[in-house]
Amino acid sequence: MPLLDREEYIEQAYFFQALAERMEEGRSVQELMVSLKAEILSTTKLPWAIDFLVAELKLRGAFAPAMKRLHHYFTAFQSFVIEEAENERSRFDFTVAARVLQHEAAYRAQGATPQGVFLYQFEAIARNRLGYDRGLAAMAQDPIFDPPWREFILQVRSQLGLVDLADLIYVRSQLYWDTRAQKGLPTEELPPVLFGHKEGKIALAHRRKDPLLMFAAFQRHLNYPQVPRPKRPQRPDESLPLLVRRLEKLEARVRLLEEEQRGGIDITKFYVRPDQESPGADASTES
Repeated sequence: MPLLDREEYIEQAYFFQALAERMEEGRSVQELMVSLKAEILSTTKLPWAIDFLVAELKLRGAFAPAMKRLHHYFTAFQSFVIEEAENERSRFDFTVAARVLQHEAAYRAQGATPQGVFLYQFEAIARNRLGYDRGLAAMAQDPIFDPPWREFILQVRSQLGLVDLADLIYVRSQLYWDTRAQKGLPTEELPPVLFGHKEGKIALAHRRKDPLLMFAAFQRHLNYPQVPRPKRPQRPDESLPLLVRRLEKLEARVRLLEEEQRGGIDITKFYVRPDQESPGADASTES
């Protein structure tokens, strides 16, 4: 699969953003995709892809299989993320998945680097617990990665859990190459450098630490994209006014039930005698 034009990534970012926002309003995915097709730039290939996704959605109730068939347009990682969101056993929310793909497409439209894409996709897998084996296999198929990068990703896939990720990044950085050269150690047999000096420095500083801290450092210092996180649940103090109103209504109902048990509800207290008029009525008469 070749890399797409910039306008394709811009429209993909808009598509996934609008899909996530409007799904939160309770609208169905099928209805949203039909309406979004009219908003997408018609000179791109995305409207044709949406047509195919809608057809598969009507047939199978999911569009991850359709994204896999459109492998010339959607990457394997995009299909993997949507597939995990549609998995009934997964806790991965579909709106979060759409946000993940939105941020990735926006980053590609700005001019993505293999280093940034690798770190973003890996963090998305780690933060949402999507599974490293299948996730890294999907990452290796991304067209932004050349053969040395694919070899490195598959190496990470096989060694993750045995070797720290920070170490794997450090030994493929320019910093590691320079350090060995300064010490007079041979560098001819080293694998190709994939990360720069700054990435190597950050990875070296985060050895044997939480990888999420390392990802945050990459985002601060190198402006790599940040993986969206699920919205935090509503705090109790934010829902307190709503609870108070509900309690007031319950108290009013309880009082009515108590009056009914004591002999019936006296509804005459709600009557207004004909000779009694409201202040609003007097004011309107005088005017």
